[in-house]
Amino acid sequence: MHEDDKEKTSFIIERGTYCYKVMPFGLKNAGATYQRLVNKIFKEQIGKTMEVYVDDMLVKALKRADHLKNLTETFSLLCQYRMKLNLSKCTFGVSSGRFLGYLVTQRGIEAYPRQIKAILEMKCLPQ
Repeated sequence: MHEDDKEKTSFIIERGTYCYKVMPFGLKNAGATYQRLVNKIFKEQIGKTMEVYVDDMLVKALKRADHLKNLTETFSLLCQYRMKLNLSKCTFGVSSGRFLGYLVTQRGIEAYPRQIKAILEMKCLPQ
């Protein structure tokens, strides 16, 4: 969050006055503002080596060496803009994974099995 904007997020509780150091997602336009930021930061990568939706990021490549190069480029941009990752939510070097509720694999984008489990197990009603 820009230094001048921190005071705009201040709030008072019994123990004192506080303000946010980073943008809280509870603010009305925080999601849209953050999306514009990541679109600007990663504009050269989006659709080529990266997919980004608000705070979900996917760095992709067909070859392992390219993937490492793409990750290095992503980390460099994150450092340049002083952005941090929550490592407990990160997965690196996998051939498939969940992204925005879908399963992304080398074959492409598929439905995530757990999300369609009820449909797959649905029994037909007798006619």
